[in-house]
Amino acid sequence: MTVGMLLAGAVQSAEETSAPATENHKVLDQITTNPGGIGGVESLRGASELETTRPADAFKRYPRDQGTIDSDYVYQPPLIPHTIRNYEVSLNANKCLACHSWKNAKEMGATKISVTHYETREGQVLSDVSPRRYFCQQCHVPQADAKPLVGNDFQRVDALR
Repeated sequence: MTVGMLLAGAVQSAEETSAPATENHKVLDQITTNPGGIGGVESLRGASELETTRPADAFKRYPRDQGTIDSDYVYQPPLIPHTIRNYEVSLNANKCLACHSWKNAKEMGATKISVTHYETREGQVLSDVSPRRYFCQQCHVPQADAKPLVGNDFQRVDALR
């Protein structure tokens, strides 16, 4: 459907209704300036127009001395207690393994990655990290004491307190 057809439909509907002319002009103005509109959808960034760009939020700070944030549920992947900015994790390199591999962990004073990261789906133990566990940020995220984006009533597992 073209803008002309939309305008024709808006003009026709304006003629058929007894709405004031100023409201009809607003409708026409919206159609011509933003044919897609926001569709009445309000996102986490508010009721801003989709075409407008707002300034980016400040990066979260990850202080080294903040300690460890406890797990909230059983089998939760451990959180990363440091920044991972500029860490390369790609098909060719994994910066995490420089400290957390079994070979380097003791020397670097880092936590060793779990033996489960060396197993295939079938339980076969590999000599290197399994391809399905190679991209660390699929499960592990840096810990930050950030306020939730949306409210929730989640309760921690009692056994983890």
